[in-house]
Amino acid sequence: MNEVLLRSLTPSVLGILVRRGADFAAAEDAVQDALVEAVRVWPAGRPRDPKGWLVTVAWRKFLDATRADTARRRREGLIDEEPAPGPAPAVDDTLQLYFLCAHPSLTPSSAVALTLRAVGGLTTRQIAQAYLVPEATMAQGVPPTPLRQWGRISRAKRTVSGVRFDRPGDVATVLRVLYLVFNEGYSGDVDLAAEAIRLTRQLAAVIDHPEVAGLLALMLLHHARRAARTAPDGSLVPLAEQDRGRWDTEAIAEGVAILQAALARDRLGEFQAQAAIAALHADAPTAEETDWVQIVEWYDELARLTDNPVVRLNRAVAVGEADGPRAGLAALAALDDSLPRHTAVAAYLHERDGDLTTAARLYAEAAQKAPNLAERDHLTRQAARLNARGMRR
Repeated sequence: MNEVLLRSLTPSVLGILVRRGADFAAAEDAVQDALVEAVRVWPAGRPRDPKGWLVTVAWRKFLDATRADTARRRREGLIDEEPAPGPAPAVDDTLQLYFLCAHPSLTPSSAVALTLRAVGGLTTRQIAQAYLVPEATMAQGVPPTPLRQWGRISRAKRTVSGVRFDRPGDVATVLRVLYLVFNEGYSGDVDLAAEAIRLTRQLAAVIDHPEVAGLLALMLLHHARRAARTAPDGSLVPLAEQDRGRWDTEAIAEGVAILQAALARDRLGEFQAQAAIAALHADAPTAEETDWVQIVEWYDELARLTDNPVVRLNRAVAVGEADGPRAGLAALAALDDSLPRHTAVAAYLHERDGDLTTAARLYAEAAQKAPNLAERDHLTRQAARLNARGMRR
């Protein structure tokens, strides 16, 4: 079963059903039923028109559910005739679906969760990681199944039930969704980074806003380093140790140009500030030549804009590079030690300060809290490296 193909077709199939008159919640349920059917029957022979097959099956599932619903009479005008079979229209509804999921009646967190599920195809676990909350919080105590998620997501679907497809959503929420989708893809767990960049390019082409440009610049600058982020064996390569010759210089140049044009409009936002930090990293010929003082200044701007604890955690690292590890540890001490990666940052700063015993212990603790296997392996190797150095003394 080609999961990538199903993921890529889902937004278009969902959009077609909504345009035909299905409300969002019913359409999403019908599409999920069609995906289950595809998983069951496609291994025996994939249809020549996979998208058309999914549309046909999903529409029939929607009709079956609608006819059984108590509101059947109110919807009879939508279901008098089933559209004739044939090739599905080649229309990309993904961006429009993002805006529908960002409907103003939804809270930002619900809009993000719904979009990541319905359009991005992420699981409850992946969405919970993006939110930095436990999976049980996102699922609201209801056990998730592979293709259906509940809790916050199901409530959001009920909220947009019956909303017409042409209702606009909130641009800020759409940007947040695209950012989280990119980050999930960038982590390597689900490869959605390129799709997030494509959608952000579409958004930038139709919306003239410096934060849209800032997000596109940020994505390009981060994506430019992707090839250097892992070694041939799949292990993580920290930024300071990456082979900068493997960075995509064209993507960096494009990202910097987009960022400069956005900053010139003097309407600073969080994505522009993040992109500025990424640009300073990209501009440094070597790790030692990184302008950490400017990076700290940009983190100060970013903290002012967002008051995000993760921003302050990253700022502590930058302070440790600009002003020394003890200054970084002092900045870290003001933060909640339950923050994701707090222990890993503490380990790094203690190593920089020469306290290898404490650093090794903290690296081992951080490995136990790591959100993915690659990061856990990296932190475990760091602990082993320092322990080996201690034994040689």
